[in-house]
Amino acid sequence: MLRASKTSSPERLAIVRWAGRLGAITAQSLARHDGRTIASARAHLRAAEHVGLLTRKVVLADAPALYAVTRAGLRESGLSGLEPCRISVANAPHAIACAEVAAALGHAYPDHEVMGERELRREERQANAPLASARLGDTPAGAPLLHRPDLVLWPREPQESLPVAIEVELTIKAPRRLLDICRAWARCKCIAGTLYLTAADVRRPLARAIAGAQAGDSVIAVGLEALLDHDEPVRRSSASTVPSDG
Repeated sequence: MLRASKTSSPERLAIVRWAGRLGAITAQSLARHDGRTIASARAHLRAAEHVGLLTRKVVLADAPALYAVTRAGLRESGLSGLEPCRISVANAPHAIACAEVAAALGHAYPDHEVMGERELRREERQANAPLASARLGDTPAGAPLLHRPDLVLWPREPQESLPVAIEVELTIKAPRRLLDICRAWARCKCIAGTLYLTAADVRRPLARAIAGAQAGDSVIAVGLEALLDHDEPVRRSSASTVPSDG
């Protein structure tokens, strides 16, 4: 591995910065994000890995490799307040899905910015207030107990509308916890609404939780494929518009 230097191109730094903001990305998600071929995306990721800006992890058979930013990559790309993402067998499927969703959202809503959970955590820590997170209650010490979304869709003109919380739900949560989260999203005043993008077997229990929380006006659930199979950008999207099953 070569030593990272301050001579990286703006294109490479943009890729490293995107990986750092999300935690980890794949060649497939980068191809969607940048409108390039998967082969080109993979070559750029490998080049960044070669100079120590990214690290490559293959933890699942028949699944894309994940590229996470290194500490050198964080320094060179100018990202502060973030830590390198740890990839494991347990979190790899979710990381892959979130990277794909982030890329697809960027195309579907070009007048918005997509933020990852790690970056949101940093911003809320600096603001000392929830910016796009739901309050579940309080810790024993009296601090707010927050549930952060996987991604946030921020309007580029924040004075015009509130952000949308994005949840990528691949596995079934305990019914009571899911109900509590849906109730918290329904009460949340700092977002325009919550969009759940779900795997097939999650849809029915999530629908029950949304109904039980009486959150149907602010929490919407659609199949993950509704977004990922949508290839054309929506040029005039707003923060209150989300993809539908149709």
